[in-house]
Amino acid sequence: MASNYSFAIGVYAVLFFFVLASYSMAALVQEAPLVLQYHKGPLLKGIVTVNLVWYGKFSPVPRSIIVDFLQSLDASTAVQPSVSSWWKTTEKYKNGGDNTVVVGKQILEENYPLGKSLTNSQIVNLAARGGYGNGVVNVVLTAADVTVEGFCMSRCGTHGSTRGATRFAYAWVGNSATQCPGYCAWPFHQPVYGPQTPPLVAPNGDIGADGMVINLATVLAGTVTNPFNNGYFQGPPTAPLEAVTACTGLFGSGAYPGYAGTVLTDKTSGASYNAHGVKGRRYLLPAMWDPKTSRCSTLV
Repeated sequence: MASNYSFAIGVYAVLFFFVLASYSMAALVQEAPLVLQYHKGPLLKGIVTVNLVWYGKFSPVPRSIIVDFLQSLDASTAVQPSVSSWWKTTEKYKNGGDNTVVVGKQILEENYPLGKSLTNSQIVNLAARGGYGNGVVNVVLTAADVTVEGFCMSRCGTHGSTRGATRFAYAWVGNSATQCPGYCAWPFHQPVYGPQTPPLVAPNGDIGADGMVINLATVLAGTVTNPFNNGYFQGPPTAPLEAVTACTGLFGSGAYPGYAGTVLTDKTSGASYNAHGVKGRRYLLPAMWDPKTSRCSTLV
């Protein structure tokens, strides 16, 4: 058996979040602090081993973008603002702790053994190929030509957990470059609906992979702080607001509907980012709820 909870980084969610905020500002009412309730369950802490199942054909460049992101989560010596400083927000959650992310197995499924259209149960079966154990998170990454149940319609990624003696946490993120970049790769593409502000330039020059990083960051933060559906979240457990999904659409200060906020820009390439990683990489990471301030925190 497995339980899963989905998120969607899309224009509808962005608009909903910021329209509510604008109404509060217009009425000159102090916006109440956002509170994610702790449901007394275990959080992941210590060494978190992320095993990757690459489903479909990925070229070396997008694979390196994603692996370098994961390796950046524990790179405390990176230039600030850094991916590592973003990740350290997860350590502020009660009953959490020092979260050291280690990239474990990488399993290549380039020949589409389950076809190019996957169900939720197939995602869980693929994730199981990473094995199980304390602190293990098995992540399935699907290529741009693979469809997944609910992908581009209601979600851009999922995380959940299995039950029983072989319990493990898992996550899935799809490459939306050809299927729905305006939904799951925003702000690197024109949004499907809403204000049509110019898209940002992807920091690593790959809309699909850079979009996957945003969504992977989202599910990993949710997995660590709510791994078994009884950690930190707000709302119904089947569709919770979690560490990052509670802050949908925020990347920098001054964000509003259709605008990601003020971020850093490379003067040569025009690429937008807010975090430095390993090997000279730069990434655009979403805001995360900070339990110390009860606010959504951005790096810039």
